[in-house]
Amino acid sequence: MATRAEKIHGLIHAAAAAAAAVAGGLAQAPGSDAAVITPIQVAMVAAIGQQHGAPSPRAAAPKLTLPFSAAAAGRGLSQWLVGWWPGLGNAINAVTAAALTEAIGWAADAYFAEEGPRGGGAAQVPPATEP
Repeated sequence: MATRAEKIHGLIHAAAAAAAAVAGGLAQAPGSDAAVITPIQVAMVAAIGQQHGAPSPRAAAPKLTLPFSAAAAGRGLSQWLVGWWPGLGNAINAVTAAALTEAIGWAADAYFAEEGPRGGGAAQVPPATEP
């Protein structure tokens, strides 16, 4: 049976592969892949949170994906610049989408590992009670 870490690695890599396929296939239509890639990333974050036992992992998805919006804007610019170039544009868009999705996935894994199942931090020790 796969460990939690192995399951999370599989989730991240599968989402990155799906994002790459979408971005590579839609390279000649700038901006069109965002409508498909964003739900892939949100589902990945929710699944990672679920593996960590987070009570509502979907609530954390915007918090984890928003910091990458500047990188996504850069990806959009690269798509606009080279997306029209069949082959090379498709490959560049696919690699960029996969890398961003991987980064979001690893950030989500670190976030949920730190937050722990109750959102208070996995490493936190409960306060001592007075007798």
